[in-house]
This record gives sequence, C-alpha cells and structure tokens, in this order.
Amino acid sequence: MKRILLFVLTNVLVVAVLGIVASLLGVNRYLTANGLNLGALLGYALVMGFGGATISLLISKPMAKWSSGVRVIEQPQNADEAWIVETVRKLASTAGIGMPEVGIFEGAPNAFATGAFKNSALVAVSTGLLQGMTKDEIEAVIGHEIAHVANGDMVTMTLIQGVMNTFVVFLSRVIGYAVDSFLSKGDERRSGPGIGYMITTVVLDIVLGFAAAIVVAWFSRQREFRADAGSAQLLGRKQPMINALARLGGMVPGELPKSMAAMGIAGGIGQLFSTHPPIEARIAALQGAQG
Repeated sequence: MKRILLFVLTNVLVVAVLGIVASLLGVNRYLTANGLNLGALLGYALVMGFGGATISLLISKPMAKWSSGVRVIEQPQNADEAWIVETVRKLASTAGIGMPEVGIFEGAPNAFATGAFKNSALVAVSTGLLQGMTKDEIEAVIGHEIAHVANGDMVTMTLIQGVMNTFVVFLSRVIGYAVDSFLSKGDERRSGPGIGYMITTVVLDIVLGFAAAIVVAWFSRQREFRADAGSAQLLGRKQPMINALARLGGMVPGELPKSMAAMGIAGGIGQLFSTHPPIEARIAALQGAQG
C-alpha cells in the first residue's frame, strides 16, 4: 500500500514539476500564444504516461496467465507440484509477504513474478526450468522471484515507466508546437497545429521512446542484482543462486511476452536495452557479496 501511495504522489509531483519548470521558462506563455493550454497538455501527458502504465500493472496477473499459458496450481497433482507450492509458501513467509498464486507454464527455462500488490502476486516457473535444474537451483530461482515481489519491483518499474512516458509525451508535443510555429511563421490564416507538429511529434515519440527505454532497462538491471541478492538472503546462502545462474547460462532461456520480459529470470537483447545484466556479471556480484 505504501508503494501505491508513493506511486500516486509521484504522479502528482511529476506533473507539478513539469508545470513549474514550464512556467519559469516561459513555455506556458509560448504555448498559450500558440493556442495550446499547458494545463490540458499536462493532463494529457499524465493520462497517456501514467494511465497506460497503471492499467498494465493492474491487469498484469490475468495478462500473464493468458499470454504465457500459465496453469495455476489450485490443488497439487503430484509430489513435484506440492514441493513447488510449499517452497513458494516457505520463501514468501520468510520474506514477509502474502502467499502468491503459484503457476507452471510450458516452455524453455524461465520464471517470472507479477502482480500489482505484493500480498496477491503470481509466481510462475516453466516446465523447461523444472526439468533442467536441481531442486536447490529451482528454489533459488523461486527465491529470486519472491524477492522481486517483496521489493515491490512491479510497482517500482511501473512508476519509472510512467515517469518516462509522461516526459516523452510532454516534451514531444512542446517541441512539436515549437517546430510547427517556426514553419508556419507569418501564416495568419492557419489555426491549430499543422503537419510540422504532427510529424515532429511522431518522430520524437519514437526517438524519445527509445531513450526512455534505455533508462527503464538500466533500472531493471539494477533490480535484477537486488533480486539475486534477495534470493541468497532468503535461502541463507548464495551458492544455490550462483549455481542456478551458471546453469541458466548454459541454457537457451525461454522468451516471455514483452510485458513480462522484465520480470523473468532471464531476458533482454543488447546491452543498452537489456532488462537483465549478463549472467557472468550477476554471478560475480553474488560471489563478491558478503555472506
């Protein structure tokens, strides 16, 4: 609940800061002179930026179940499923969070956690991961996902994505109005934004969107280091997580839907846009950690 309140407060503060900065720089007067209301633009940026991110967070569990084909374990059908459920229960209790839903999905090695609230999350592991790892390694992976939930990473990443989205929407439209105003200088017959605004806005939405994605991916990579360390802390030893990462490094991890990629145990392409650090870096971080 604290993170949700922080989320709401941050929304308000981001918009307030944008409004204050725009007023101090005279952007407000410029926009008004060109037929654009700053308050309306800030409201639009808020809805488009945080609105989409918030909706994505709130529907993350049902979307994850649908897109990954997760089968929630309501009643364990065999000893392995019973062990998975009990392992999640034990680690969740140690982490001080409510018991998550536990699920299994078909596919290559991977696992993820999702959900808007830490006391009603979902932890799912793939059949490939269950078949390719030892129980100690699987427990470490589950600990990693439980650490994500306990750290409130789903809300944190949504918050960061929302802030980035808001800035992209706001800046692209302010710059779009500036470009359009310059191109239409002296044309007193025209009212409202023209082709210059539309083209500039579309281009900047793409360019700034890529820049925002780099920032979000960087935060995601730092969060992965924390979850690895969190797993070691929950288990009371770091070797199982090191072994799990080493094993994962020799596998071809399964691809998750784009909306779930940042929450998996592995994923991401390219250094700048990768949601996860290299396996070697994660192992080195754990090896250098205390305990």
